[in-house]
Amino acid sequence: MTGKLLALILLFSALLAGVGMYYLQVYGFYYEVEPQPGHDVALLAQGSDTPEPIEYTAFQAIDADSSPIRYRACFETDLAPDQMAEFIPVENPEPLNAPGWFDCYDAVGLADALEAGQAKAFMGTKNIHYGVDRIVAVTQDGKGYVWHALNNCGEKAYDGTVVGETCPPKPEN
Repeated sequence: MTGKLLALILLFSALLAGVGMYYLQVYGFYYEVEPQPGHDVALLAQGSDTPEPIEYTAFQAIDADSSPIRYRACFETDLAPDQMAEFIPVENPEPLNAPGWFDCYDAVGLADALEAGQAKAFMGTKNIHYGVDRIVAVTQDGKGYVWHALNNCGEKAYDGTVVGETCPPKPEN
């Protein structure tokens, strides 16, 4: 009897731990980001160091303090990608997945649109966090998406290889 009780306690504990980890990964750490007009959706123009805000509506965003690349946002704009030639394009952008409950952001659909030429990705802000750039993509129908992606310095810093002289020094915590 004691063995069965112990096995049930272990199974119940494992189930609780699994449910808890799932909840924390998908829901627990995320929070909604309040819109900050003039800051949320800004693009880096060629030859400039300061991102320029663009007009947008219907802004929704989530973020988490647990990782600098968990930021995701959606918006709508009257601008088409063809009207944004002065901004720096991003080569081979890879939209990151968002939690399933964040309905406006579809990474697979966005990746398909980028590959088909129905959307274009631009540099939003370089080093918004150390080694992390903000990427902004806009589709032909005016839907916009924002996510954070590791840049070359970030990939080196977080995989443990030597960062090198081309990257700025990593700030101390």
